[in-house]
Order: sequence, then structure tokens, then C-alpha cells
Amino acid sequence: MRLVWQLLAVAAVAFAGSQGVAAADGNPWLTVVLGAVTAVLTVVVYRWVVRRTEQRPVTELGRPGAGLAVGRGVLIGVVLFAVVIANIALLGAYEIRGWGSVPGAVGLIGFMAAAAVTEELLFRGVLFRIVEERTGTAIALVLTAVVFGASHLFNPHASLWGALAIGIEAGGLLTAAYVATRKLWLPIGVHFGWNFAAAGLFSTEVSGNGTPQGLLDAVTSGPAVITGGSFGPEGSLYSVLFCLLGTGAFLWLARRRGNLVPRRKHAGQVDTVATLSR
Repeated sequence: MRLVWQLLAVAAVAFAGSQGVAAADGNPWLTVVLGAVTAVLTVVVYRWVVRRTEQRPVTELGRPGAGLAVGRGVLIGVVLFAVVIANIALLGAYEIRGWGSVPGAVGLIGFMAAAAVTEELLFRGVLFRIVEERTGTAIALVLTAVVFGASHLFNPHASLWGALAIGIEAGGLLTAAYVATRKLWLPIGVHFGWNFAAAGLFSTEVSGNGTPQGLLDAVTSGPAVITGGSFGPEGSLYSVLFCLLGTGAFLWLARRRGNLVPRRKHAGQVDTVATLSR
């Protein structure tokens, strides 16, 4: 029952916030403000509903070190996407024509902040965390990655391959980042950094949602297996490859820290992880 209440509470704020951000389209500064408000309110509501339904401190959103963790995540996300674009560009499939729109890039900060926070709280904070308690880390990672990928099938230029790629990339990478730290700040940062780099910096299609005008005026062309086609670079094999490498690195770190939850041996058995409060 707590899964339902937590999902409903976070989803309600996410939906209301997305409507406000969408309504501010064309006004970059208002978009930034509304995006930031949505992100903050979602965190507040998540803390409240988890405390009410689980009667425990919300350690996954612990304040100490939060800013540093988000910053590291943003850096990882930006660098990771930049590596993908660099490889696509080396094959002549991505070309920069000049400067794009600074206001456009600014507006995307708010949009991507709201998306990163709400999606991480929904998929990693609620869904993965609760499923992991019953199934263990490995099964929960696979199951929630499938759900995360499938949720992108509703995007305007979505494709089955694109949804599968998102499930592998983000469903794996972001979940592994959470497992490695047992905090939501790092995956929030990675999620924002990746999405903002894709839209706000390199002006590419993001998960089939259209091509925004970011900081650079650029065009992507060539085989879909390289560029991702109408779904964007997230549908590129380069994205799958580099995100899989990142997932492996985070899971290796999680194992070293003892943060992996084994599969239950019996239906009534309760697993605990001593490092959950790290």
C-alpha cells in the first residue's frame, strides 16, 4: 500500500509541475523558476509521504553532502553525453553550424531539473527501492529498467528500440548510481547533466521529445544505429555502450561497499543492508 501512496503523491506533484513548466514555454526565466519550484516541492512531498508511510528517517535524501553529490552527478552526466556526441561527430554524423540560443538553453535548465528530480524520486526513490526490498538488487534493477524504458514509449517520436535503449542506459546507470551511494542525489545529478547536455548544450533530440534550440546550432544526420534517429542520441549504440560501462562501474563500487541486496530465500524473510544509511 505504501508503494501506491508514495507513487500517487510524487506523481501528483510531478504532473502539476510539468503542466506549469509547459505553460511557461517561451519564457526561459519563468521556466527556470517553475522548474526549480517543482523540483523542491517534489522533494518535500517525497520526504513527507515516506515518513508517513514508513515511519523512518528519509536517509536517501539526507542533506549532508547533497550539493557535492548533485554536482558530481551533473559532471558525470555532461561528460558521458559529450563522449557520446564526440564519437558520433567523429563519424561525421553530428555537425555544429554555429551558436544557438542562450535563452533557450537557460529555459531548459528548469525543464530538465524538474524532470530529473521527479523521475528519480518516482523510479529510483519509490519504485526501485521498494521492489528491491522484496526481490533483491539485480531483479529490481531489471524490472524497474523495463518500466522506465516503457514509460518513454509515450513520447512523440518514440520507438521500441529507443525505449529499450533508455531502459538499458538510464534504467541501469541511474539505478546503479543510487545503489552505489544509497542516496538519490547522485542519480538526480547524472540525470540532469545528461539531459541538459543533450538539449541545452548540444541541441539534440531527447528521448523522442523533439529537437530544442540549445546553446549550439547543430544538426545530426546519418544511420540511426549511430545517431539514434528521430529518438535522439539516446537511441545510439554509443549511448548504450558508454552507459553500460558506467553501470558496471557503479555496480562494482556498490559491491565493494556492500550495498547490493541479495534475493530473498524465503517469501517471509526480511533482508537488511547495513550500509543503507551511508
